[in-house]
Amino acid sequence: MMKKIALYALLISATLMVGVCMGASNSTTTPGMSPTGKNIVDTAIAAGEFKTLVTALQTAGLVNTLNGTGPFTVFAPTDAAFAKLSKATLAALLANKTQLTSVLTYHVVPSIVMSTDLKNGMMIKTIQGENLTIKLANGGVMVNNATVVQADISSLNGVIHAIDTVLMPK
Repeated sequence: MMKKIALYALLISATLMVGVCMGASNSTTTPGMSPTGKNIVDTAIAAGEFKTLVTALQTAGLVNTLNGTGPFTVFAPTDAAFAKLSKATLAALLANKTQLTSVLTYHVVPSIVMSTDLKNGMMIKTIQGENLTIKLANGGVMVNNATVVQADISSLNGVIHAIDTVLMPK
């Protein structure tokens, strides 16, 4: 148990050191943020695994919002996450802008939340208004019923955490 705690402390320290060093290398960039100038949407496009999400953001008219100054944290469903939905469910979502906007904004937090900030049982309020619940277990991070498959994808105006399931508000 002590070895596990020491390992987590070492990993967190190393992550913080990298963040500090990144910030020091470019004083006009927020520590941990990408100096490339790509915003959340451009970063998602460049990653190549968020095509369905980007299409949904365009359909809902949310691209300009996420191109804004932020900061934002997006728990971003991958294309594989959207593929878990039935074709009928996805088509219905894309056809109903109000419901689509609710689902998409349920994935967005109006602040930067890096993986090192997450705590077990933490509740994070989304732009949609409801809370997401964070669970830490077996070295992984769960957001409600979704697993974070890639954390801390930095952008100019926030951070993306790729998740394996589309989150549905209540």
